[in-house]
Amino acid sequence: MKSSGLLNSSSAQHWLTASDLDLAVTTFGAVPDVDVTRAVRAIGRVLRRHHLDAATRVRVTAPAEAGAATVVQANIRCRNIATRVQVTGPGGFAVTFAAERLDRQLARLATTQSRDWPDPARPPLAEVTEPRPIVRRKQVDLLTGSPAEATAVMDVMDYDAYLFTDAESGTEAVVAWGDPLGVRLFRQDADVRIPPTVNLLPLTADSAPAPILDEERAAHVLCHHGLPFLFFTEQHSGRGRLLYRRYDGDLSIVEPA
Repeated sequence: MKSSGLLNSSSAQHWLTASDLDLAVTTFGAVPDVDVTRAVRAIGRVLRRHHLDAATRVRVTAPAEAGAATVVQANIRCRNIATRVQVTGPGGFAVTFAAERLDRQLARLATTQSRDWPDPARPPLAEVTEPRPIVRRKQVDLLTGSPAEATAVMDVMDYDAYLFTDAESGTEAVVAWGDPLGVRLFRQDADVRIPPTVNLLPLTADSAPAPILDEERAAHVLCHHGLPFLFFTEQHSGRGRLLYRRYDGDLSIVEPA
């Protein structure tokens, strides 16, 4: 790795650059050294193009199965706003895709333009499957705010859906990108008044309240109906949770801390 100016630290999974940029790469699985070098060079070029020297963290996850996609995620603070991109692709191409997406994201943050949807670079993970396990649980301090504020976070963080606490109702809600261009809103209480637009985009509210389910039943519904995500009220706690499919086909859940 001498040619890339990288310093490998502890267990060959965390890589720090020896350049002027505060750029670190974490790898999971069998990620080739050349992909780490490619990530540093490609992401570094993007940062220099946008005159950014903020700390940047890149995560490259190799697939467990041959032929499956590599997942690349990059996190950075741009003008005091936390932002990230996440993409998949074959081998080293995923790193290139991530750098290109980050370049577009940083350019867009300098304007009032929202993310394009549908997103040809990242189609929804929607397919009918047998029930899959919940392999990751994220307990988060939810944003308390309006659908517009939640949509802004969803946009800069490159999420497809975002769980938050609706300031008007005091209950959990989810915003998600909707077809053909706009935002969909899901609430525990569907009777609460909503604005017609958020951040210049049309807002469509789901007419039904979030279903009341336990996690096992929620996973069955998501997989049986081929949904990319499911917002539901957990029947024991009464709190809203966001269940979604991972790139490896298993499930993750986001819940209030």
